[in-house]
Amino acid sequence: MVMGSLRQKADVVVIGAGPGGYVAALRAADLGKEVILVEAREQRGGVCLIEGCIPSKALIHASELLEETKSAKKMGLTFKADVDVDQLRKWKGQVVSGLTKGIDGLLSKRGVEVVTGYARFENSKSLAIEGSDVAGIDFKHCIIATGSRPIHLPFTEDKGCWTSKEALDLPKIPKRLLVIGGGYIGLELGFVYAGLGSKVVCVEFLDRVLAGADRDLSDVVKKSAQKRFEKLMLSSKVTAVEKKGDDFEVTIETDGKATTETFDAVFVAVGRKPNTEDLGLGKTKVEVDDRGLIVTDEQCRTADPNIFAIGDITHGPQLAHKASREAKVATETIAGHNAAFDNRAIPAVVFTHPELAWTGITEEEAKEQGKNVRTGVFPFAALGRAKTLGNAEGMVKVIVDAESELVLGVGIVGPSASDLIAEATLAIEMGAVLEDLMVTIHPHPTLSESIMEAAEVAGDACVHLPKPKKKADAKA
Repeated sequence: MVMGSLRQKADVVVIGAGPGGYVAALRAADLGKEVILVEAREQRGGVCLIEGCIPSKALIHASELLEETKSAKKMGLTFKADVDVDQLRKWKGQVVSGLTKGIDGLLSKRGVEVVTGYARFENSKSLAIEGSDVAGIDFKHCIIATGSRPIHLPFTEDKGCWTSKEALDLPKIPKRLLVIGGGYIGLELGFVYAGLGSKVVCVEFLDRVLAGADRDLSDVVKKSAQKRFEKLMLSSKVTAVEKKGDDFEVTIETDGKATTETFDAVFVAVGRKPNTEDLGLGKTKVEVDDRGLIVTDEQCRTADPNIFAIGDITHGPQLAHKASREAKVATETIAGHNAAFDNRAIPAVVFTHPELAWTGITEEEAKEQGKNVRTGVFPFAALGRAKTLGNAEGMVKVIVDAESELVLGVGIVGPSASDLIAEATLAIEMGAVLEDLMVTIHPHPTLSESIMEAAEVAGDACVHLPKPKKKADAKA
């Protein structure tokens, strides 16, 4: 253990330089605070930038370009595409390094001091720093933003199985890849490797993929995965993984029957857990629940009034944009502003093919909560712009309160769902009603029209779909 001898003071110390931590440091500096940012890695940006959101989207874009060269044949365009794995890996690295340098530049210009080392609490007002010239930091306020890490299965540890970190390093393009987990991480990278030439088998314990979304939306992704993967095994589980030379022998159980298959690589994507157990929180008043999550209020304050927590280590979805919003709430609260995390909607996006996004509440959640809702669904197959792209899979679904017609949620599966969902989130935040979406003029021909069209379906005013038969007509 390396400890320095210097001791420093700060108005605000931030632990962790991910999308929550570095945003907190920048915002606190803008609000006139003296800020120190402590990060254990040599690079700033956290998991999201270094081994998560950004590198995965770079690889997803590359693999989808490759798929487009194949699908362009129906348009009369023929391409010969080769994969240079070394160059792809290099390009992905350049994307990441460029963004991390950009963060360093922002921190430097704001006067934020960056300390590379591992922080642990000595008490509610000071930190000890391991691996740095700085021995410790005394603070007025602290923001914990230490993020999360992949969960391993007991029988996959020390077997050479990949987590998302290794999968994104592109160590090789395996001939046959097993993905354990049908959540967003497993499916996104499953699509990447399938696009790059691997035969992908995905095993999911539940009877569906992407359980957070409505089933009618996630089923579109499921069908796409069934086409691109060698196999998508639902209601199944991996019970054993054995390393045999360069291969993996894997036991998979479905309907009580076990089979053994051989793979070149195994990628474990069964979730993430918060990084809270080695921070010395026991020396503070911070409360941690049985899942390792820090308990906070709507101002992101912990049970210790000097200490705040944001991002994956707190309750709610483990999403970078949630962490960034919480960072601003915490720093503005520290600065004496009237801030609170009172957002009505947190959008979620899965960058599969097609993309899937949702915001507000889902139709399934509405039913569980006993809400009386009305929905409007518009298929991309009926949208001109989607047709011109040669990509008309999926739909948009608008969910509104049946009486007030307040917009409660929107789900999108299809082209550019990741971009379209922002309009829906803004509508929910502003308390929009169905008519607001219906009468807002959307440019034509664009994918954004799909939201207006779905709203018109919910309002029984859509002209671009056949009118549904009424019950009286059906009996006649």
